[in-house]
Amino acid sequence: MKTLVLSFFALLLTASVSAPALAQEEAPMLGAAKILRTVPAREATQGVANDPRFLYAIENSTIGKYDRRTGQRVGLWSGDRRVFIHINSCETQGTELVCAMSNYPNVPMWSSVEWFDTKTMRHLRSHSFGPGRGSLTWIDWHDGSWWACFANYDGDGGEAPRDHRSTLLVRMDPHFVTQEQWLFPEDVLNSFGHHSASGGHWGQDGRLYVTGHDAPSLYVLALPAAGGRLLHVGTYDLPTRGQAFDWDVISSHHLWTIDRQKMTLVESSLPTP
Repeated sequence: MKTLVLSFFALLLTASVSAPALAQEEAPMLGAAKILRTVPAREATQGVANDPRFLYAIENSTIGKYDRRTGQRVGLWSGDRRVFIHINSCETQGTELVCAMSNYPNVPMWSSVEWFDTKTMRHLRSHSFGPGRGSLTWIDWHDGSWWACFANYDGDGGEAPRDHRSTLLVRMDPHFVTQEQWLFPEDVLNSFGHHSASGGHWGQDGRLYVTGHDAPSLYVLALPAAGGRLLHVGTYDLPTRGQAFDWDVISSHHLWTIDRQKMTLVESSLPTP
């Protein structure tokens, strides 16, 4: 009996040592995206969005509208830079463009969501989060909830000490009331460097896909079964370096990113599973 008990505790000890090791295994590389097309866009410095007819290039206080067939710019919105300080990313919802904005690099950090009419490019309305969580870099409507990333950055001044490890994914109801919050995986945070998550969208597979500020990587994340930190499932190599992206609304496994140096919108395809 004593031998059996000792064997049982030895098994428990082995499990307790092995479980953390398994949890810390490096997420696999899932392949590289292949460039299909590039579209020059002088506003392509922060991110890109798309609908069935048009592409939208985002640059802080300016949004360019491009015909996705010809690549020609067919519309432009430009706002007061004292008000529209740092539009980070956008996505289309029906006939509206929904954009995440912050006052980066100013402090205290505040954030808002801004809506635009995709036909007229006219600003429609705003929802202010005020100061508190950080800088809103992206927001995505998924499964009846808003999913928003509030970034924090190394060296932020004027507030309680925080760095990019304090970046949050926040799930909110349709009225922007907070429901849940998660931190990002440690290895993904390390890959972000001193910056944070610049782009994010849920995929059709139920995973969360995120880009950083500089690394040419698309991180695949999942909600944890317990605890408050997201899980890193895998990583794709991208042909462009970070910033906000958007899933192509026409072709599955295609996505749009930006090349800031060349000021272009880039359509790529991910490897099929």
